[in-house]
Parts: sequence; C-alpha cells; structure tokens
Amino acid sequence: MLYRLLLSCLLLNCLQTNAQLVWTSQSLHAGESMPCGGGDIGLNVWVEKGDLLFYLSRSGTFDENNAMLKMGRVRVHVDGQPFDKGDFRQELHLQDGSVIVSGGGVKMVLWVDVFHPVVHVNMTSKTALRMSATYESWRYEDHVITDAVECRANSYKVLQAFPITTYKDSISFVGNRVQFYHRNRDDQEDIFDYTVRMEGMSSVKDQLYNPIRHNTFGGSMQGNGMIAGGHTHGQYADTKYRGWELRTARPVKSQEITVGLHVAQTPTIAAWEKELRALTKEPVYTPEPVSITISNAPALEQRSSIKWWQQFWQRSYVHCDSLGANYELFRYLLACNAFGKWPTKFNGGLFTFDPCYVDSTKHFSPDFRAWGGGTMTAQNQRLVYFPMLKNGDGEMLKAQFDFYLRMLHNASLRSRVYWNHGGACFTEQIENFGLPNVTEYHPKRPAGTDPGVEYNKWLEYEWETVFEFCLMMLDQQQYEGLGIRPYLPFIDSCLSFYDAHYHNFDAQGHYIFYPTSAAETYKLTYNSTTVIAAMQTILKRLQVVAAHPKWDTMLAHLPPVPLGEYEGHTIILPAEKWDRIQNRETPQLYPVFPWGIYGIGKPGLDIAINTYRYDPQAKAQWDYAGWKQYSIFAARLGLTADAASLSALKLKAGLHRFPAFWGPGFDWTPDHNWGGSAMIGVQEMLLQTDDRKIYLLPAWPKEWDVSFKLHAPYQTTVEAVVKGGKVLSLKVRPAARAKDVIYPNWGGI
Repeated sequence: MLYRLLLSCLLLNCLQTNAQLVWTSQSLHAGESMPCGGGDIGLNVWVEKGDLLFYLSRSGTFDENNAMLKMGRVRVHVDGQPFDKGDFRQELHLQDGSVIVSGGGVKMVLWVDVFHPVVHVNMTSKTALRMSATYESWRYEDHVITDAVECRANSYKVLQAFPITTYKDSISFVGNRVQFYHRNRDDQEDIFDYTVRMEGMSSVKDQLYNPIRHNTFGGSMQGNGMIAGGHTHGQYADTKYRGWELRTARPVKSQEITVGLHVAQTPTIAAWEKELRALTKEPVYTPEPVSITISNAPALEQRSSIKWWQQFWQRSYVHCDSLGANYELFRYLLACNAFGKWPTKFNGGLFTFDPCYVDSTKHFSPDFRAWGGGTMTAQNQRLVYFPMLKNGDGEMLKAQFDFYLRMLHNASLRSRVYWNHGGACFTEQIENFGLPNVTEYHPKRPAGTDPGVEYNKWLEYEWETVFEFCLMMLDQQQYEGLGIRPYLPFIDSCLSFYDAHYHNFDAQGHYIFYPTSAAETYKLTYNSTTVIAAMQTILKRLQVVAAHPKWDTMLAHLPPVPLGEYEGHTIILPAEKWDRIQNRETPQLYPVFPWGIYGIGKPGLDIAINTYRYDPQAKAQWDYAGWKQYSIFAARLGLTADAASLSALKLKAGLHRFPAFWGPGFDWTPDHNWGGSAMIGVQEMLLQTDDRKIYLLPAWPKEWDVSFKLHAPYQTTVEAVVKGGKVLSLKVRPAARAKDVIYPNWGGI
C-alpha cells in the first residue's frame, strides 16, 4: 500500500521528537529557518556564517497598499564565532515555545512573551565575550514597485497607471535603543480610498470601517548595558539593507536583548510611541495552575508563557510514527498567533521569508508573499481554522471570527448600496475592510454590469463561502458550551442576504438560486450545491440553538441537494445546471465536508461514496497538495486506505529544512491551508461525531499505532492509546459521554 511507503519524514541532519526539533549544522540561508513565536509574533530563526539571525513578524502590519510587511531582521554577532567550533545545536522546544542555539561555550535562548508583544534573546557564555545586535531594514528608502509579479503581495495585485510605492520606515537611535516604525500616510489616496472609489461606495465612505488609516507598526530593540554602535549596510539574498547596531560596552558572560513590537491605529505617532514604551509595564497574565518544570528560574513573564505553552500541549495531541511529528509542528505554527487581532494568513502566516528561496525567479524583498497581505481568501482561510475545534484551541478562533464581525457593517452596506436590500454580502477574496479586492472586482467592467458582482470568471457570485465561518461559530458553541448570541446577528445577516437576494421561487415553492456559484469551479450555477448544503446545515443547527419561525420558513423554501446519475450510479451534483467549469475544486463533495449531510452512519452514504469514486470530475481532481481536501473526504466516508495514503502524503516533510513549511502548492510558502487540511484529515480518521454520537477510529488503519487526545461536542475530550490493532486505553471526559462512543469493528479495550 502507498501509505506504507511514506512512514518516514525525517530530514538529513535533523532529529524530530514529540518535544523538539534539533539541527546540528548551521543554515545556508533564510529558507532554512526555524519558527519561534507566541501571542501574535512570529520569528524565522537561523544561524548563518556564525551569526544568529531572525525575521520579525506580527499580526496586523498592513501598509498603505495593504501588503503585510515584516518588522525587520535582527542579526546577533558574538566575537570569536563560537557557533563555528564544531558542537553547534539549534533546538526548537515545543513545550515552552523557545529556540535554543548553542556552541563553543555560548548559549542563546530565544522566546516570545505570549501575553506581551516582546521578543527575548538571552545569551550566556562560559567566558566573557563582546557581542552586538543589529536591527536590519530594507525599507530605509521608498521603493516603487515596477514588477507586475511583485504587486501580488499587495491589494492592487497588478501595476496601475499611478506608481505603487512601499514607503520607507522611520528608523533611528533613541538613546541606546533602536526605534523603528511604519506609519501609513494620509496625504494621498491609499488602497482603501481607491477601492471605495472604484467600487462605487463613495456615498457611504464615512460609514465604512477602515483598518488602513493611521495604522502604525514597529518597535524598539534594546539591551541592558548595550550602547549604540553605529550603522552597517549590505545585501541579503536579493535585497539591500541598512543596519543600526547595538553592542556591549565590554565583554560579558550574559546579556539579554529585547525587541518590543507594537501595532495600532493611533491619532498621532506620539500616542503610538507612548503605547510602545508602556508595553513591558503591563500586568502579567497568570493562567490556570499547571504542573511544570522550570530550569534556571526564568523570569515571571517567561514562567507565564511556559505555563501557557504547557497547557496548550496538554489540551490535545496526536502522536503517530506513521505520520511523523509534522502534525504537532504545524499546530505550533498556528499557536504562534493564538491572540492576534488578525487571523493567521493561509499564505505563509507569520513565517514567510525571502521569496527567492521559494521560487528562484522571484527576486523581491522579504515582504513578498503571493495572494496579498490584507486580502483574505475564505476557502483557504477556513482550512486553517476548522482543525482548531477538535484540537481544543477554541480561543484561537476568535481572531478569525472577529475579522468577520468587524466587516459585517461594511458588507451590509454593500447590499444596501448595490441592491437596496438587507443582509451582508461577503465575497470570496475579501479585503480586511469587507469589500472585494479591487482588481478581482475589475475597475474596467463593462457598462451595465451588476455593480455588486465581481467581474471575474472565477469569483463571480461566489458569496456562500462565508457560511463555513458561520458553521465554525455554531460548532464552537456546541463544542465548548458557549452561547451563540454574540454571533447570531452575523449568521442571521448572512442568511438574510440570500433570502432577500434570491426572492423568486419555483413551482414547488423553493428558492431559485440563480445565478450562483459552486466554489470557484462551477460557474453561473442554477441551485448550487454549496449554497443549498450550507443553508440546510446552518438552518437546522439554528433550529436547535436559537429557534425562530424565520429559520423554519427559509428551510421549507430550500430546494434539495441536487442528485444525478453516472454510469448507473447515483451521485451528488455540484448544481442542477451550470454554465462552465473554471477551477479544480470538488464542491459536489462539500455535502460531505464541511456540511456533514453525508457521512458514516448517515443516510445516503453510498451516494457520497459513488460521487467520490465515479464522478469523472471528482476523480480528476483527486490530489493531496495545497488546499486539496481528499484526505478529509475519504476519512468522512470511511475509506481508510485512501485517507491513510493521502494523509501520509500531505504530512510528509516539505521542501524546506523545517518540515512543516509546506508549499508553495497553489499559494505560497509556508502553505498553511496545506497543513490545515492535512490536520483535519487526520482528525477525521481518528474521531468523527454526529451530534452526540462519537465514532472512534472510523477511518484509521488497524496497523497504525497512535496515541491521541481530541475534543468533541458537548465539552468532551477523547483520549486513546491504540497499538497492535487494539484500543489499549480510552478515557472519555466527562465519563457519562463514554456511552456515546461507537467503536471500530477491528478492536476493543
């Protein structure tokens, strides 16, 4: 079997365990970096030619063009090149979120405070040595973008008739620290202004939420006893830079460097600077007590972060030699943005690096990523966030939910301005201010085109993707016992849009959903399966948690999910009719995932399996790369061999030294929707639920040993050890839920 050939995902010169990742040689370049992070800060850490380097990233760093810019790079140099002495080690410690670099009698510990946006570098040495820390920036001067491909990193996406400029940062020594920041200008039209004007929304501009205006991001770097040492310059990869150096005044055996990072929309730069200075003076959050082992008595702030990380790893886990450690390594990447105001971006998250190390034809700065910075793509984003439910990481869903809640007013205004009816219209590729990407909307649209529709052959009428986030909100309520009330106006508005916009009915009293879309693939559809399945599932869930006659009426008006025949097999259709096929998705299987209408123990399972096996379009898209979801479909249908082989392929080490830096796939590197879809597939192999039913190991190979802890609805956890085709132990909490477990037919306690 294919999956038996894919058990190993170790890299040369690298050791993986459930606790750490260890490298015993330095890296060649930033493409061989290791992630480190916490709160909403991500660092790419590597040692090159004896120097420790790391990129600084934080959630929300959107510039005038809505590119998501990095905060800069730090280079730490120790005299005597101790990391070149032959005993080099670089270790990622998952249990406390730190990276430790050692060699030649020198040890450096890098960690990010989970509760305050501060990066720490702690150096200790057996002998006194001089060291320096240099803040390096490539944004020391304005940069006019002249390459059309480089525009893909911002929300213009293509070159315009006017210059598109990445404006320089303000960087200076302030006493014996380096201060740096980028503040969005307000003396000319920016991407928000341009989008509003080109999309005909100027009449309500003063009512629109605007995250771009006065957005300011940067920070300061300092070290006790370190002094300003002057300027440096050079070129890294394809990008020239300048440096602002701090150095120790004398040889030292220990030294701490801190970098505080701040992102905020403030009325003045003085207000932003005041907030930056206050960063380290905030009270320390104390999590719930947990048993931990702390060596060398870390400071109180670090102890709080260690407690959080250890609680995080106790919430859930999946340990399986047949899949390697990449499940856990990817979960670490997601946790580095646990408390961000902005969701983790599918196209690299906080851990992008110089693009030439992803694609040798792309000679741009480290700020580059394909598919934009402030532009969110719903079908990709949902794969990053769905797995957090079974991982028990509900607190991390808040950033994605808040993203939509902030945009609700703007999306509602779209419906009112364009069609004069209620409800919120959310597009597939949507800006962080709730309007479609301006290039996908198409400024040169023909006269008479519906002003609310993107003039784009992939994206036209694709409005249903927001429903998957409605489902996550309902799922979180079911998993954690939280009230749905904070999200009910949002869910109601999404449903109300379809009720208002598609107000014609057929002879049976069903909505006529035309024109619609089935993902980006089946276009100008009549009664799209993705629309019908989404509304059916959400309305039935609402009937249970927030009963209202409105839901009953809408549900009664829904047409059935379209079915058809292929070579004598009944299959799910993507829609009753469609005009063309545009992309490579499989929306005919969306009633399996995410909508859960078909699956193990549910009526019509044979129809869904027929669709997976026989529909020629579904078969043609069978793949594992990027956002492909066939491992999930196979698991939900109980097709164990396919689920196992696809999951092994998805979770094998990526092309880069850090094994969970997958991609670029269809998007960019690190490809977080690759990792998210892989994680969902494994979860569905291990545990599936249908209201109170808990299916244990519904698509798990009998010969794969595993230990895991996952979450289920109704505040339930399931913890099991499986070995030699037997369930050796099973812990279900609360214990009363054990009666709801349905065991696999190949083993028992």
